[in-house]
Amino acid sequence: MAPIRQTNKVQALAADIFLRDFLPELQRRREYADIRERAITGYDRQLVAAVNDHEYFGLHRQQDGKWVFREYAPNAQSIVLTGDFSDWQIDQQYALVPRKNGVWKGVFPANTFQHGTHYKMFVAYPGGGGMRIPAYARYVLQDGESKLFSAVVWEPEEPFKFTYPAPPPAAPLIYEAHVGIAQEEAKVGTYREFAEKILPEISRKGYNTVQLMGIMEHPYYGSFGYHVANFFAVSSRFGTPDDFKYLVDTAHRLNLRVIIDLVHSHAVKNVEEGLAEIDGSRTTYFHRGSRGEHEAWDSLCFDYGKLNVLRFLLSNCRFFLEEYNIDGFRFDGVTSMLYNHHGLNHCFCSYGEYFSGDTDMDAIAYLTLANRVIHQLRPDAVSVAEDVSGMPGLASPEGIGFDYRMAMGVTDMWFKLLDIPDEEWNMFQLFNELTNRRKDEQSISYVECHDQAIVGGQTAFFRMTGAEIYWNMHKKSGNFAVDRAVALHKMLRLATAASAGHGYLNFMGNEFGHPEWIDLPREGNNWSMAHARRQWSLEKDSALRFGELAKFDREITKLAGTAGFYNRPVQCVRIDDQSKVIVFERAGYWFFFNFHPVNSYTDYEIEVLRGSYDTVLDSDDFIFGGFVRRSAGQRYFSMEQDSGEYIRLYLPSRTALVLKRQF
Repeated sequence: MAPIRQTNKVQALAADIFLRDFLPELQRRREYADIRERAITGYDRQLVAAVNDHEYFGLHRQQDGKWVFREYAPNAQSIVLTGDFSDWQIDQQYALVPRKNGVWKGVFPANTFQHGTHYKMFVAYPGGGGMRIPAYARYVLQDGESKLFSAVVWEPEEPFKFTYPAPPPAAPLIYEAHVGIAQEEAKVGTYREFAEKILPEISRKGYNTVQLMGIMEHPYYGSFGYHVANFFAVSSRFGTPDDFKYLVDTAHRLNLRVIIDLVHSHAVKNVEEGLAEIDGSRTTYFHRGSRGEHEAWDSLCFDYGKLNVLRFLLSNCRFFLEEYNIDGFRFDGVTSMLYNHHGLNHCFCSYGEYFSGDTDMDAIAYLTLANRVIHQLRPDAVSVAEDVSGMPGLASPEGIGFDYRMAMGVTDMWFKLLDIPDEEWNMFQLFNELTNRRKDEQSISYVECHDQAIVGGQTAFFRMTGAEIYWNMHKKSGNFAVDRAVALHKMLRLATAASAGHGYLNFMGNEFGHPEWIDLPREGNNWSMAHARRQWSLEKDSALRFGELAKFDREITKLAGTAGFYNRPVQCVRIDDQSKVIVFERAGYWFFFNFHPVNSYTDYEIEVLRGSYDTVLDSDDFIFGGFVRRSAGQRYFSMEQDSGEYIRLYLPSRTALVLKRQF
């Protein structure tokens, strides 16, 4: 099959006048990615067909029934497989043979391995040797007594078969979640528990995409899955590979798409469990010296200039799409990849910083190729970039090629506003941040993700209520701090979802104001599971106010999920900073926000299009925990004046109103 030709044109990015001086650099990046692609493919294959290292390396059963094992280990002097089959002895009959280009190979009788066999490599290298887990291991288990990890053969007699196709792509309404902490019980939840208990709830809440943290195997639970050791293995602490397939298939049955956090920005330092010194040399996969260490994350940084690293990571993208039938990836830590300084202590105050000598051309090429692989294999798959720098072209077909970028400035803005008095909020700055995005790139907005909820931080709702969340969340409390938090929680989320560029994200439990933080068991908390769970019962307790927030969130997803909603632009109607009022229109819906903490406005006059306007959503409704200061279900008719058509509204303080124009 002839390769898909990659366009070398970046003219679409020239619409940004500030980018025009950098178009040659953007062109150079694209051409460099093409060069790197040809180094992998030659000239006679598609890129996606060339990155199948997961079918070559690792342990595989051949057609003749024998087993073949290969490992890339150019620094090794010898490699011997050991495990259950050899009583964990270093037996030379299981030694690998060196082949060309740093590859080691062994062929073994059919009865050497069977389903459930544990195995590792003993690697000898200049100056030492030790046990290692193969780089392409597909299932890794931790022993309950020794706490050591080993690779495990996964070859069940009846392998899992997918039944349900992936739902068609739509504007993503993402429910970010963590399988392990999703249960009410203080324990590590499983893939099957998540599939059976949590996925139906996510579907009921109106989200169409599940984004899962911590899926790739990581030796330390407390890392939230961001210190990956085994890139081709799903985390065994939640269940087996087939259990995860069951989760994905169940999600598809419920019309939910599944994306996972893909952590290709760094890797854990662990030697025996991971890639750190798999053949005795750290530079087999990572940069040498200080460039190979991420000082803020205490982890190792991939050398994307190495072809074996490119092939490893690109094959990893293909593997998860094919093996687990997932629907895409959220690439974690993209800023760290794009720049040699990892974005640490940089404000990115000028365009020049995006194109300076601090950018990592090899990492940019890798990300470009990763998006080509994903979209060649699955045109419907989604790729999302987590980048705080604002790199232009990141989510553009003419640039690096992600489908979406996270609008990280939105959450920063909300949390900065929560630190100042409500009456000092600047409506112009607020609206600008909500809508400030590149026209050539798609983005996903959110009030908060897991970052704000993890230990050391606070969710927006918890920050607004403080300790009152423990004592005054019952419906008759009349507590001022809780009333304020409930009102603003609804407004923040509606404003963010309604004004978002192309999609919206919420972290598990935050839709109903889940209390406190997330803290996985670790030495610092005496290995407690108290904060490693989600208290779903709070949402369902009719005496508490959490359920009111959940009901309002359901209305948000219903509105944002309306067909074509995110295809239409946001049209600013009015920004009234003195009154703290913002009005905008989108897809025929008119949004009115009064952020003023005390002032309510009667007969607030707004210029509109001719017609009648039906009430769609009122945050002050009783079922949403409001004070019912407007009559339910009101219809408004425009009135002609000399200067145009107007309607007059009652806008109570700290409320949002959504009207739908009827023609």
